[in-house]
Amino acid sequence: MKERIAFVDYIRVTACFLVMLVHASEVFYNMGPVSEVANEANRLWVSVYDGFFGRISVPLFMIVSAFLLVPVRRDMTMCQFYRRRFLRILPPFVIFLVLYAVLPALWGAMTWREALEALMMVPFNFPPIAGHLWFMYPLISIYLIIPVVSPWLERATAREERVFLSIFAFSTLTPWLHRFVSPELWGECFWNQYSALWYCSGYLGYLVLAHYVRVHIRWSQLRRMTVGAVCFIVGAAFSAWSFWLVAEPGVRMETPMMEWSWEFCTPNVLLSTFGAFLLFTCITKAPKWINSLARLTFGMYLMHIFFLTFIVEWIVRGNVAAPVLHVAIAIPTIALLTYLCCAVVTKLISLIPGSKYIVG
Repeated sequence: MKERIAFVDYIRVTACFLVMLVHASEVFYNMGPVSEVANEANRLWVSVYDGFFGRISVPLFMIVSAFLLVPVRRDMTMCQFYRRRFLRILPPFVIFLVLYAVLPALWGAMTWREALEALMMVPFNFPPIAGHLWFMYPLISIYLIIPVVSPWLERATAREERVFLSIFAFSTLTPWLHRFVSPELWGECFWNQYSALWYCSGYLGYLVLAHYVRVHIRWSQLRRMTVGAVCFIVGAAFSAWSFWLVAEPGVRMETPMMEWSWEFCTPNVLLSTFGAFLLFTCITKAPKWINSLARLTFGMYLMHIFFLTFIVEWIVRGNVAAPVLHVAIAIPTIALLTYLCCAVVTKLISLIPGSKYIVG
């Protein structure tokens, strides 16, 4: 068994909870393409939980994957790398794609006709009820590109990596420029979606960032904590403020405009993720329960919407303006109960022979 890295396990455990915190928060504003917050309390606490804390969840998962896998070992071929990584994630992913397509029909969340249509689309995209599975597709993309960029990362100097990271950081302005300047930038048009910065943008930047931190940053723990805290607080505060600024109670607007600074490759999210990652690297030890829980997080992530949906019905009762618990308590309660249910069920499944093909 490989020796576990304490701070990596802490990131997995924390990021998994933050994903559930994000989805618990969405209940209180996100109604699909168009969203609305019901009152000032919802506006504030969604900003805090989803904006300040939750935005770093997905980038942290990306960084952890890259931190552990890049560069690929020299004795491992591309095919061997693909076989190892995809045998781990694809069987559980496909199983849950099917479950999310079919199971909701059992309790009346969709008709069997809709379930069949969702099942037919499984080879092409996630079912409507499983929006959280969007993450698996960029993760697959990252796995595909890792063997390609590994040789460069092995020989790249710190300065060369900083040059790439500077380009990546600039590319995180793209979502803002798309919204406030032009929907088409640097060569984009209806016959070309690949802009000048296409190949230097997206989650590849987090991959290189993970390698840079692991190989080239040799800061003291005090400096890591100081820089990490400042970067996280500044970036997270901007994320929270950006939502609070535009989400006026009772005003409906397009969801992307309400979440105008919440995409995972924006400057504020990059800054807060970098800060959080530095803070986590200061952790040197982890108790056994953190190690054990970290092993369950992939399965927990895959199944959590099943539990979250029913817990939301129990706590919200169809009225996001006046849930059973005050929204400040309701959001973390939904996330925590979902987390605990998923942990227990994933642990039980993990005891079954061959469970790695179900929950990873």
